[in-house]
Amino acid sequence: MPFSPPWTHDLDPIIFQFTESLAIRWYGLAYVLGFMIGAWLLHLYHKKGLSPLDTNQQSDLFLGIIAGVIVGGRLGYFIFYSPRTLLEDPLAFFKFTDGGMASHGGFVGVILAGWIMSRRFKISFLKLGDILATLAPPGLLLGRLANFQNGELWGKPTDGTWGVIFPGAGMMPRHPSQLYEAGLEGLLMLAYTQLRIWTSPVLKNHPGQIGGEFLLGYSIVRIIGEQFREHDAGILPFMGLNRGAVLSIFMALAGLALILYARRKKAA
Repeated sequence: MPFSPPWTHDLDPIIFQFTESLAIRWYGLAYVLGFMIGAWLLHLYHKKGLSPLDTNQQSDLFLGIIAGVIVGGRLGYFIFYSPRTLLEDPLAFFKFTDGGMASHGGFVGVILAGWIMSRRFKISFLKLGDILATLAPPGLLLGRLANFQNGELWGKPTDGTWGVIFPGAGMMPRHPSQLYEAGLEGLLMLAYTQLRIWTSPVLKNHPGQIGGEFLLGYSIVRIIGEQFREHDAGILPFMGLNRGAVLSIFMALAGLALILYARRKKAA
């Protein structure tokens, strides 16, 4: 069979440019759409009796989630991947056009926001965490697609005909790892969490279990996806694993502990 030449990535990360420093970007649109889909799901859960949150509570919760994602994602990026940058220039936190969001940090931010809101609404934090876990995959899916659109976080070199040439990484074909992760972290986890919340009594019978399953499942597919992704520049791998995979191991242990706790709590 004749070799199919790899495609050279030439997608524009900008949708519309207003000024030199102001533009609408695909990455920003991905966040907006992710929040909108999450808000729609939360409204649907309440309508079908799966969520106790009324319209006003849903609005307040999403303001908290947005703050948690942004603050947690930004702080997580600097703490996990570039701590010296924030120490040398604290205002770098607000330079969103330079990029830099860490999904693990975003998860921590959402968990803290959920804990605060659960106390405010006087509802179970574990149940609210289960609901929040089912809202995350659409944003993860769109975020990874935006990574591909931006031509960032590219994969390791490959000789497969599906390889993509990312000019920023040279002219060697590479795994489109962003698309792998979009399918694993986004589509697969979306299908799983929606199946669990709609077809299983686990949300009612074992609060916390869906949240634990999400943390464990996300960690597993993230570790798989990271095997195709190029190591972050300037960050040495640990036992062959990059930073994202190492963080996912700790998240997997937390997810497993939460599942065991949820099961034992009901049994007791």
